[in-house]
Amino acid sequence: MKEGDVILALPSSGVHSNGFSLVRKVFDVENSDLSRYYDELGCTLGEALLTPTKIYVKPVLSLCEQVEVKGISHITGGGFYENIPRSIPAGLGAKIEKSAVKVLPIFDLIQKAGNIPERDMFNTFNMGVGMSIVVAEEDAEKAMGILRSAGEEPFCIGEITASGEGVTLW
Repeated sequence: MKEGDVILALPSSGVHSNGFSLVRKVFDVENSDLSRYYDELGCTLGEALLTPTKIYVKPVLSLCEQVEVKGISHITGGGFYENIPRSIPAGLGAKIEKSAVKVLPIFDLIQKAGNIPERDMFNTFNMGVGMSIVVAEEDAEKAMGILRSAGEEPFCIGEITASGEGVTLW
């Protein structure tokens, strides 16, 4: 892995399995009407929260067979700040473009209902990115084509940097 490598994202299907302690608190799940329909979600709150976790094994295996994958991070509890650095060697960092992240409506609703700061949202939830994949810049388009052929809708969210460790959101 080196500076300039590209960070691709695979979309999540929703909250997946992370942050449910906070979700339960924000929505007071035990006392709420989970059958309430939300236009922004296109379904009830209960349906949105119980959307099954997307599994990425087949598309990622297909990608690994055709392109050199330099790093993979499943975005689970700990969000971007804890998960992405686990796949990056010491001395390198990740620069993530916030506007490139396709935030799902459920996360906007959680943030608004809980009055949760943006940094906490990106440190707790996947925000619509279920998995990040690092490839060489010259392999990025090919990688996205392979992932699309496998039924995914990949998008670029950032790059590997030589300045500092960890994740920088800008």
